[in-house]
Formats: sequence, C-alpha cells, structure tokens
Amino acid sequence: MISSDIQIVLPEIILALFAMGALLGAVYTGKDKTASFLTWLTAGVFLVLGAWIGLNGQGTQEAFGGMFINDSFSRFAKVVILFSAAAVLIVSIDYMAKRDLLRFEYPILVALATVGMMVMVSAGDLMSLYMGLELQSLALYVVASLRRDSAKSTEAGLKYFVLGALSSGLLLYGASLTYGFAGTTLFSGILTAVGHDVSIGLLFGMVFMMSGFAFKVSAAPFHMWTPDVYEGSPTPVTAFFATAPKVAAMGLFARVVYDAFGGVVGDWQQIVMMLSILSMFVGAIAAIGQTNIKRLMAYSSIAHMGFALMGLAAGTAMGVEAMLVYMSIYVTMNIGTFAFILSMEKDGKPVTEIKALSMYSKKEPLKALALLVLMFSLAGVPPMLGFMGKLAVFRAALEADLVWLAVAAGIASVIGAFYYLRVVYYMYFGEDSDALDGTMSPVAWGMLVASAVIMLVGIVNLFGIVPMAAEAAQALVN
Repeated sequence: MISSDIQIVLPEIILALFAMGALLGAVYTGKDKTASFLTWLTAGVFLVLGAWIGLNGQGTQEAFGGMFINDSFSRFAKVVILFSAAAVLIVSIDYMAKRDLLRFEYPILVALATVGMMVMVSAGDLMSLYMGLELQSLALYVVASLRRDSAKSTEAGLKYFVLGALSSGLLLYGASLTYGFAGTTLFSGILTAVGHDVSIGLLFGMVFMMSGFAFKVSAAPFHMWTPDVYEGSPTPVTAFFATAPKVAAMGLFARVVYDAFGGVVGDWQQIVMMLSILSMFVGAIAAIGQTNIKRLMAYSSIAHMGFALMGLAAGTAMGVEAMLVYMSIYVTMNIGTFAFILSMEKDGKPVTEIKALSMYSKKEPLKALALLVLMFSLAGVPPMLGFMGKLAVFRAALEADLVWLAVAAGIASVIGAFYYLRVVYYMYFGEDSDALDGTMSPVAWGMLVASAVIMLVGIVNLFGIVPMAAEAAQALVN
C-alpha cells in the first residue's frame, strides 16, 4: 500500500526533498552566492516536473485512503502551477540580483509554496487540504516581506500574515463544523453525508470554508489584502502572487464544492454567484482611480477572479472547463505584463506610476506594441486570447441559464476596459516624457514577446488546451 501511495505522490515528494536539499546545500556552501544558480535550478525542476505530470498519468488514483487524489483535474492544475512558477522565477532573476534581493531563500520558499499548491489541488480530505494551504501560505507570507529594508514590504508581509490568519480561522471553523456534522474529514464521506439536502450545520460549515477560499483567490468582499500586498511586495513576488497561487486556490475551491458538496449545487452556487458579481464590479470600479500599476494589477486580479468564478458558478462540467481555460489564459497574460513592469525604472530605481509610460511607444515601439496586445487581451478585446477566455465563461453561464450573471459580467467588462485602455492611451497619446530609462533583460523581453504572441496566435485552437480542460472538468464533476 505505502509503495503505491508514494508512487502517486512522487512529484510532490521529489519537489519537497529538492527544497530541503537545496536549503541544506545553500546554508553549508555559499548562501546568497548560490542564489542565482539555485533559482535557475528550481525553475528547471519545475519545468521537468510539469512536463512529467503532463505527459504521464491516466485515470484517477487515490493515495493514503483517499486523502490525496491524482486525476486529470489535479494534473491540469499542477502543470499550469509549475510552468507559471518557473516562468516567474526565470524572469525575476535579473531584477532581484540588480537590487540585491536575490537571497538563496527566495527559490526555496517558492518551491515549498509550490509543493503546498500541488497538495491543495489534489486534496481529498480536510486534513490534506489544510496542510497544503498552510504550507503555501506560510511560504508566501515570508516572500512578501523579502525586502527587509523596506517599510512597505514589511507592512505587506505583516498585513498578508494577519489577514491570512483570519481566513485560516474561518476555514478551520468551517472544516470543524463540517467534520462535526458529517462525521468524517474525507470529501467522499462528506458528499455521502450531505446527500441532496444539506443540514443547517453542514451549510454553515460550507459557508465558512468558502469564505476562506474566497480570501485565497482575492474575491470580493475578502479582497482587502490584495492591493497593499501587491504594491508592497517586491515586483517579482507580486508577479508570483498573481499567477500560480491563484490557479491553486481556484482549483481547491472547485475541488471542495464538487467533491464534498457536489450533491447540493444549488446551495453553493448562490454563494459563488455573489462572490463572482462582487469581485467583477469591485475590481472594475476600484481600479479606475489607481495611479500605481501594481495596485491596478491587484484590482485587475480581483475582477478576473470574478470572471473565473462565473464559470464555477455555472455548476456544470462546461463551467469548470471554462474556468480552467480562463485561468490558463489569465496566468499567461500576467506573466507577460509583469515581465514588462519589472523593466519600469528610472536611474536604476523602480517606477510604478502609470503616467511614467507617457509616449513610451516613441522610445520602445516593439515593447509598447507587446504591452498593447496584453492590455487588450486583459480587457477582453477580440480577437485576443483574453476574449476567448471570457467567451468561454460567458457561454458556460448562459448554458446554465444564468443570463443575469452574464449580463452583469458584460457591464463589468466594459467598465474594466477603461483602465486597461488608459495604459495604452498614455503609451501612444500621453505627454512626451522621459520618465523611464530602464533596459529589459533578454529573458524578460522574451517573456513579454512570447506572451503577446500567444495572445494572438492562440486564437486558432487555444494551443489544444480546451480538450485537456474538458477532460479535467469531467474528472472532477463526474
């Protein structure tokens, strides 16, 4: 039994052992002198593991009595998590080294957070769910405050920790209620106990747990940490927050509502719809007044999570498929956008004011064009790939007869387009200025261009991710 269980959780074990081995190796050798090599090595391990998971594994396997589930859904999410984490690590090396932030702990903490994320999307039990969630969260609290000499970075880490502890408390209270009324921590057991008519105790447990998940995905009204943490954290860390952890949290959200509460879709559907509509409008409206591009991306993230939750709110396999497609596209757009934000500097100091992009197209026409494509894609302007992602979640909502939600999402999308187009306006029609003089590293330049090209080329067949997402959705919903 144990050998077959270990075989199923082998990718997680390998990554955990690598993180621990790297920590010991760095401490006993050159510490921060090894940071650059260690970051490249960690990114390489992520890519190899992602390819291994993507190319191997069929059907559904369970380990440790159902506490860990390896199915098409978890494999899809893990591949997106590992590839996006690798991309962020690679693009951040030059930025971190230039500002003396490249500590050997950075890639190790990212690796440990990624182990937590992989456990989260494979969790089949309340205990394994919490283990994965806390491993991810504790590592992220530390990387948020990585810039020790910055008050803003320290504040970001502290805010994230305090509010994260609150969300963990909500989640744990919900889990304890669920365990108390269901008599088991296994999702399959909870599903049986819930049946098709949820008791008041289990309903409260579900609501508290979903509140904890909403915090992790930055869904309104549990979004309060996001703008400050995005602004205060070092920019590469912000890029990480905006990609892999979002996929993991959304995967965990879907896992719990289907595997544990799949018999009462109507009950949790109302909560998800409320979170979706609040997130879309809070993100769209609050971003209008932002002048800092990192805060703007924070509110953008809140709005995009609203659209992803719209797919989940459909309560169907088509909705889960749309959510997975949307998250894959969203992560790709964010990696390219943050690759550009990393290059925004003046006299060697980071610049985050949006107005600094005034007439940027004159100095750097190719970079401006790539960012234009990404901004149009984030806004959902056809024929960019971002439009295809939004189209998928809209179709899922309409198929589930959630017409009013799709109409509200359309209105929020139009409002949100304003602040993306404002960035483009500054780049092409703003007042002439020389607010930026930073050069982009070849790796960041490559990420920016690749992300922009994907947004245009991907419209042909979305690189074949739709059938993979459909298989992943079927594995979860059925």
